[in-house]
Amino acid sequence: MTIKAFDALPALAALALAATFLDPGVRIERRLFEHVVVLDITQSMNVTDERLDGKPASRLAFAKHALRESLLALPCGSKVGWAVFTEYRSFLLLAPVEVCANLGELRSTLARIDGRMAWSGNSEISKGLHSALGIARDLPGKPSLVFITDGQEAPPLNPLYRPAFDDKPGEVPGLIVGVGDLLPSPIPKTDPLGRPLGVWRADEVMQTDLRSQGRSASVNGEKLADDGAGPPASGLGATPGREHLSALREGYLRLLASERGLRFHRLQAAQGLSDELSAPALARPVVARADARVALAALAFVLLLARSAWPVLQRLRQVAGRKKRSAAAPASASD
Repeated sequence: MTIKAFDALPALAALALAATFLDPGVRIERRLFEHVVVLDITQSMNVTDERLDGKPASRLAFAKHALRESLLALPCGSKVGWAVFTEYRSFLLLAPVEVCANLGELRSTLARIDGRMAWSGNSEISKGLHSALGIARDLPGKPSLVFITDGQEAPPLNPLYRPAFDDKPGEVPGLIVGVGDLLPSPIPKTDPLGRPLGVWRADEVMQTDLRSQGRSASVNGEKLADDGAGPPASGLGATPGREHLSALREGYLRLLASERGLRFHRLQAAQGLSDELSAPALARPVVARADARVALAALAFVLLLARSAWPVLQRLRQVAGRKKRSAAAPASASD
């Protein structure tokens, strides 16, 4: 570095500091996310076939834990909202809000979501998904949909008479998250206040869909044309005779996801859900203004540091040179 350049360092530092008063900024592209998360709160989500900290946990508790952790993985500027599903519709609780400024509120409201909010014992998954897609489509920010469920239709659904919807596949991006073990377990039974009443018995639960049970004809003994014509309800993951037990209906959820243009993810760890919520496919490129004042202040600091350190470095070089010449002098004399 020349003497002139060395003397110019303080002036350059002062110029950088002066520029910070102009509030400079640069425009950069960022990946942000906006999700509305719908949680299934029907009684099958109370099955304790998951584990948290080595202890049994319900499907709903496991899903809420993963969501709580996933909030920290989303970049500031992203938004998340909560909704619940029971019976045949989804209901919006909190429209998407910015995650960093509202982290406490998001976690607090999430903690309060449970089965006591359910207004019916039915669990018509495909209708609930259709309702959730409508919520996401009608919100101003057009958020992605994250629908979390075990996939158990109650009452069971006949494959020939599945509800028909006019949803456009892919119109609303997002994913269906399946939660629960693949092995069936008893479903806890609770009263409206959430107090345990044992488990559901086989004779308390509808084991087959209404169509398969037949309908009354106008003349005694007369059969209707479609009576018994359909395949068994198990075609959609149902288990006639064992509907009082519950397992993750992964195949059915994958089918729903493919039909609606959504992705499917089986929830097994919080990190997996975090990755899905931050997936590039759900990102929204946003051009944002980044504050350049910090960079200019750092540049001024480096310039002043270089100005202070330069004399020290020069002295160290001189000392090193003298030592090198001293070490070489005896050798020259002996020659």
